[in-house]
Amino acid sequence: MSVKKEILFRFGLVYLTFGILGVAIIWKILYIQFVEGNDLRAKAKTITFRDITIEPNRGDICAIDGRLLATSVPYFEVRMDLKAAGLTDELFYANVESLAIGLSRFFKDKSHYSYKSELVNARKFSKHNRYYPIGSRQINYLELQQIKEFPLFNLPPNKGGLIPVQVNRRIKPHTSLASRTIGVVNESGVAVGIEGAYDNILRGKSGVSTMQRTVGNLWVDVNNSTQIEPEDGMDIITTLDVTLQDVAEKALRKQLGRHEAEHGTAVLMEVSTGDIKAIANLRRNSDGTYTEAFNYAIGEGTEPGSTFKLASLIALLEDGYVTFDDTIDTGKGFAQYYDKTITDSKEGGYGRLSIKEVFEYSSNVGITDLITKYYTGKEKTFIDRLYAMNLNQPLGIPIKGEATPYIKYPGDKLWSGITLPMMSIGYEITLTPLQILTFYNAIANDGRMVRPKFVHSIRQHGSIEKVFRTEVINPSICSKRTLAKVREALEGVVENGTARNLRNASFRVAGKTGTAQIARGSTGYRNEKGVSHQASFVGYFPADKPKFSCIVVVNSPSRSIYYGNLVAGPIFKEIADKVYATNPDWFPMVNSKADLLELPESKSGFKPELERVFSDLGIPYADTAPTKIWTNTKRSENEVELENRNLIANLVPNVIGMGLKDAIYLLENNGLKVLVKGRGTVRSQSITPGARARKGDRITLEMSMS
Repeated sequence: MSVKKEILFRFGLVYLTFGILGVAIIWKILYIQFVEGNDLRAKAKTITFRDITIEPNRGDICAIDGRLLATSVPYFEVRMDLKAAGLTDELFYANVESLAIGLSRFFKDKSHYSYKSELVNARKFSKHNRYYPIGSRQINYLELQQIKEFPLFNLPPNKGGLIPVQVNRRIKPHTSLASRTIGVVNESGVAVGIEGAYDNILRGKSGVSTMQRTVGNLWVDVNNSTQIEPEDGMDIITTLDVTLQDVAEKALRKQLGRHEAEHGTAVLMEVSTGDIKAIANLRRNSDGTYTEAFNYAIGEGTEPGSTFKLASLIALLEDGYVTFDDTIDTGKGFAQYYDKTITDSKEGGYGRLSIKEVFEYSSNVGITDLITKYYTGKEKTFIDRLYAMNLNQPLGIPIKGEATPYIKYPGDKLWSGITLPMMSIGYEITLTPLQILTFYNAIANDGRMVRPKFVHSIRQHGSIEKVFRTEVINPSICSKRTLAKVREALEGVVENGTARNLRNASFRVAGKTGTAQIARGSTGYRNEKGVSHQASFVGYFPADKPKFSCIVVVNSPSRSIYYGNLVAGPIFKEIADKVYATNPDWFPMVNSKADLLELPESKSGFKPELERVFSDLGIPYADTAPTKIWTNTKRSENEVELENRNLIANLVPNVIGMGLKDAIYLLENNGLKVLVKGRGTVRSQSITPGARARKGDRITLEMSMS
């Protein structure tokens, strides 16, 4: 081959090679564009851009007066960006030891040498763990402000590296108060109580923000039109009253401890609306203390015992089988039904009783005798009466976990020869305390049964978005004639019958005691520990114009005392007394300007405040020290005299006769640390008035009441 041909061949080969490469490149471009294009574009976007979810603020749960029952508080996980753009080696190593000392003193979990070593090593290997976690726990907002004063952390984030990651933590400011009813939504999504029932309203709606990767592998917000702002959750305003809730829980806790009971519940309801004003549920721990661990009022169905006799009495009256003038011989206090012996609590029995007395004395023999006499062969009539009063239906409250009532029907496989008499006195059926209370509340509410209500309204940024109306379950559970009779009988229980210890001089109470043996599964009512009992009392007050109804149930009281009037009754009484004492509707208005028969005693203290009080109450007073603002008070026959109280700088002031607020103000202004014993008016002080006041000295104040 000649040289010319060889050159042409080589050029041709080169052109061919480049031609093939060109075609291959064009084919690859087309393949990427039309075949792999969508996937690659999506992948590129995820590498350069990403969407992050912005969590909204969860709404608060509040009492009826707005006080917080559950709220979200921000806590922070502390991290350090060891590759922050402005964090040079020179800056880092010049400050790392000081930072380590500050962290060690703050967290108190390890020495500053350990902190320094960990930070230095993390800096060296930051390629694998750039955002290094600091400390052994999350910190609150105030603690975060302290940490921001530490070396390096007091610099901007891109220079000092501090990265606080906010984590909202749900807290209950009143700790255990109504804890199970308020509820919780845990990390696994399990939701209970009001938190669970209204989770969709409380949690709000998440937002979406687009982040872009920048130089230095940092992600920053991209402000664009596609960003979706989060919508904060709305607040739930409950029907609960914190003051009454506190009273109910303390009364229940005290009585449970006194009787070493296994658990108990107390519920207070507003008659006309069904609003639950207080609900306490306590269970005994192994150490003898009590905590809210289960909502017994809603979730525990038990045999109610004698409180169910009200339903039996209503059936008898509605069907016209008895009047209150009728009598029945209860004999010596026992009756036999097949292999079951029914007994009365009174040894030797009650003898002959009127129908009203049968109920007032809670005679098991009397009630079972009446029900079996009139409903044997007509069992369906009796059960239909119970069903007509909605006693077989759940209440349908929004809080999850309500136990379904169990009232068997004739023909049920568990129906037996003793079922009718046992049901008449509250056995072989199950109801929850709240279901029983709703039944009694209907009696107080002129026969109108309303659904218990836990939430009053929904609020958003202070504005009411929705108010929950009272829902009627049954407009009339019995006739007006029967209603009047059973209300008379319920008052008679307290005035003449088993609950005479609950009589009140200020207002009348109506209700029913209950004492039931507790079934223990296959072992029946007796186990190795003997027979356990459930004590209860349910009723309403004031009896003539009912405003509140209340139920108390105590499970397994020990110490051989288990009757409802002695175990549950005192809790009811304490709650009722407190409600009555704090409700202005039951007391006439007092004329604050009325002439005083005797001038009141007054504490010494800050004169401008004393003068304002005296003026508002119309109490005559004379100011004998017009140039002084701290005064002694002295009561004369016609007026209160305001006298000079001499105070000298740097000397311990005389605070005897003052209220605690004024005393603490004066003493702490002199640098003293105040300890207080008791309440009321200052009776004595441990450092003599007029002594030299030395900053930091402790002074103890003895008050007039311990």
